[in-house]
Amino acid sequence: MTASSSIKKVVLAYSGGLDTSIILKWLQQTYNCEVVTFTADLGQGEELGPARDKALLLGIKPENIFIEDLREEFVRDYVFPMFRANTVYEGQYLLGTSIARPLIAKSQIDIARKVGADAVCHGATGKGNDQVRFEVAYYALQPDIKVIAPWREWDFKSREALLAFAEAHQIPIAKDKRGEAPFSVDANLLHSSSEGKVLEDPDVEAPEFVHMRTISPEDAPDKATIFTLDFERGDPIAIDGKNLSPAALLTRLNELGHDNGVGRLDLVENRFVGMKSRGVYETPGGTILLAAHRGIESITLDRGAMHLKDALMPQYAELIYNGFWFSPEREMLQAAIDASQGRVNGQVRVKLYKGNVSIIGRSSPDSLYDQDLVTFEEGAVAYDHRDASGFIKLNALRLRVTARRDARAASSRKQMRPA
Repeated sequence: MTASSSIKKVVLAYSGGLDTSIILKWLQQTYNCEVVTFTADLGQGEELGPARDKALLLGIKPENIFIEDLREEFVRDYVFPMFRANTVYEGQYLLGTSIARPLIAKSQIDIARKVGADAVCHGATGKGNDQVRFEVAYYALQPDIKVIAPWREWDFKSREALLAFAEAHQIPIAKDKRGEAPFSVDANLLHSSSEGKVLEDPDVEAPEFVHMRTISPEDAPDKATIFTLDFERGDPIAIDGKNLSPAALLTRLNELGHDNGVGRLDLVENRFVGMKSRGVYETPGGTILLAAHRGIESITLDRGAMHLKDALMPQYAELIYNGFWFSPEREMLQAAIDASQGRVNGQVRVKLYKGNVSIIGRSSPDSLYDQDLVTFEEGAVAYDHRDASGFIKLNALRLRVTARRDARAASSRKQMRPA
């Protein structure tokens, strides 16, 4: 492919790993443009200093290297809003990778504006969801931005060709990168995901070494861990009475989940691009948060509001999974979801034991739970059992009408049969 000579400066989403380092050098050669690197700290658990060092080694000017700590923004403005909706894709996936992409894209566009870049670049492959997530977000935020997607453009046909390019241009190659990696990993403060290679056969159990965020439930302590989680307007704010920032709170939930083997998921999902993919995900803190949020909602949300939220959630989840975080429809759904959370305040007691999360207590100053209504004891005056008779008959009226019609039709057909 002939590169566009109109591109003068590009902002690359740069992890410092082998693939994005190859992309960096390829951009310099193919587009003959100035490259700006952007590395986001989303809590992936890796030291990001080497990314700066490698960018310098590959000829990037110090003023063109951006490394930003986005952990608080990530949890506060992306993870927590998503969990207000109890968001789960296809009944299982807590969208740990999906929810990180719009923030990375937004930050790239912000940097592109700051440095006057006319293009952005990502390292997503042409088979996955991330290419869609990044590019849809880019265009939503900067409609005329030029997007470079190397995996859809370059001529490399194999891993060996990429390694040969790296060696030819003195790009450092970690020893475990020589040959086929056992699987690929994406991680942030919410989760880790592992895909490919040893995980491609969905009928083969994932090796234990794939898991990096949790101990095995079988190896978890024989004694349960119990703690409290406080909520305010649908967001968690404190653990065991101690107020924590969003990122610090999720970090602590991750620790609790890790130690009790909570949050493992082996999933075959439907990618937006049309294929099925097997992944092994670990979301220890998110798994706890989902259960706890539903626990506090169970006593603070009206039935109609709760059921409407549950009906809207799959569409909301699909929008995030497919990359439409910045779409009008996602923002409309978010407004409805957030409106439901004004009274979602209070505390839940959480019990963790060998991979399981149980809510064993819930209390709220805004509780709708009325013990006088539900008690089996005599003396309750708020509910007259006799009222249920009319309520039942009214709700059964359409069924009775339908049954009578069907009985008449059956009788008519019987009379019309020849003797």
